[in-house]
Amino acid sequence: MLRNLQQFFEGYNAWHFAIELTVIWLCVYVIFRFLQGTRGAGVIKGFAVVVVVATVIIKLAMATDSDAFTRLNFIYDRFLTLAAILLIVVFQRELRQAMGRLGHAMNFRTRGRAHGVVEAVAQAVDFLSKSQFGALIAIERSSRLGELAEGGVELDAKVDARLLESIFWPNSPLHDLGVVIRGDRVVAASVQFPLVEEGALPQKYGSRHRAGAGLSLEADCLVVIVSEETGGITIAERGQLDSDIARDRFHAVLAERLRAPTPEPEPAAPSAASPADAESAGGDPDEKQAA
Repeated sequence: MLRNLQQFFEGYNAWHFAIELTVIWLCVYVIFRFLQGTRGAGVIKGFAVVVVVATVIIKLAMATDSDAFTRLNFIYDRFLTLAAILLIVVFQRELRQAMGRLGHAMNFRTRGRAHGVVEAVAQAVDFLSKSQFGALIAIERSSRLGELAEGGVELDAKVDARLLESIFWPNSPLHDLGVVIRGDRVVAASVQFPLVEEGALPQKYGSRHRAGAGLSLEADCLVVIVSEETGGITIAERGQLDSDIARDRFHAVLAERLRAPTPEPEPAAPSAASPADAESAGGDPDEKQAA
């Protein structure tokens, strides 16, 4: 066995071998990053172990000049082809998410409008969090949620804090599901978001958090979640949850995620001069008029 292993690596240049290992490691790392938090992660790990072990055994066996393992190698090649097809079929959802992420090169480009959206959403979330009213708000970035939004109630209204507060007011007809924001418009409310896979999140998270993580995993968007039980604020991005964001920090965090410019402080308006100031500056106005 040791002799076969030595023969297997004899023809390799050390630098070529190191480069190949680095490329393979990077490919595996990227795949696991794409599949992190999905059902495919555990299955891919098990499949990778089987393939690596089988490959090492077959290649070491074929390193000899014997033809005893020819049929075994033939079956192994066919197995890899069939396994590749099965992976594409079984994990088509994860592959679609991965391809979608590769296309998410753009960010929230409308920086002028982003500031207004941040202000309105931050004000509404502050009120909803204090009142412990549940909320689910998706803000589009490079990808549109057109088909998803079509399943909700079309609004096409300018983003406004009072509008968002009224949508998520308890017993409102639209408060149960999510809101989709595109640019500076609320395009739809009462939108059903796709849920992340079972077990992908800790049990402490409810259906709103699962919906926010699921949508952010499939599309390039930010999802703001307000817990109805605790009033806690969470931002979902690429399937990851940033939880327990303080209300006084939420504005800055959201502006950073959307790359919105920080507004410059407005110069203080000159205050009107009081009668006392007028008297100290130039005496009594009545006396001047009489003079």
